[in-house]
Amino acid sequence: MRYIFDDLEKIQQDLKGKYLFLFLDCDGTLAAIADTPDQAIISQRTKKLLSLLSQKKNCRIAVVSGRSLDDIKKKVGLKNIIYSGNHGFQIDGPKIKHELAVPGGYKEVLRRIRVELKKKLSDVRGVLVEDKKLSLALHFRLAALKQLPLIRSVFSRSTAPYLKNNKIRIKPGKKVLEVGPPLAWNKGKIVLWLLARQAALSKKQRIIPVYIGDDVTDEDAFKALKNNGLTIFVGAGNNSQAKYYLKDVQDVYNFLKYILNLEG
Repeated sequence: MRYIFDDLEKIQQDLKGKYLFLFLDCDGTLAAIADTPDQAIISQRTKKLLSLLSQKKNCRIAVVSGRSLDDIKKKVGLKNIIYSGNHGFQIDGPKIKHELAVPGGYKEVLRRIRVELKKKLSDVRGVLVEDKKLSLALHFRLAALKQLPLIRSVFSRSTAPYLKNNKIRIKPGKKVLEVGPPLAWNKGKIVLWLLARQAALSKKQRIIPVYIGDDVTDEDAFKALKNNGLTIFVGAGNNSQAKYYLKDVQDVYNFLKYILNLEG
């Protein structure tokens, strides 16, 4: 990966005058990673910047998050942009609202897993079981290091019977383990779907996708857009399939501000 600010001359040539579709993760991208999901805050200046970007005639924004749809809409709190929650299973925005159908019995399975995790991990400090309606997240960022083997073991035992029978899928993330529907759908699939939809609406105008994310689940989008547009990983390390990287949330803000100031 290359640091994107080292390639600004090329970036300007690639993006100037084009229709841009910005795909943005939330936690670790628009908001700094926090100890618990409710503590993650998107700054007012970032919200203002997103609002200004959404008003550009040649720019579209989609926030693609693992959070539930209601949660991400409340967290960002802006109109005129697309929200995709639960890694693409829920979508809401201007003239678009959709939720993928889950198999019969899935929500009952999710309830059983939630009840079992809460019961077996009730005495473990620093563990949070988050119900996201269409998925379930086990957060352990605040748990002691010595407790991690127990946490992973309980999660594995609680989900194994349903995983074996293809009733659920598991998504690992940063200090979190998620249970989702057994469907071949992810952030890469939703990005390609939204791009195809926008292409149909924009007719002959060329659309350049720009995807910025920091998590394991964003790798599906980086892979899907490998030869198309800009893929940008947020953070340290070089194991991502993204072409470029930004260092942190501040860097993301600076880059979005750079895009805002590009001449159309």
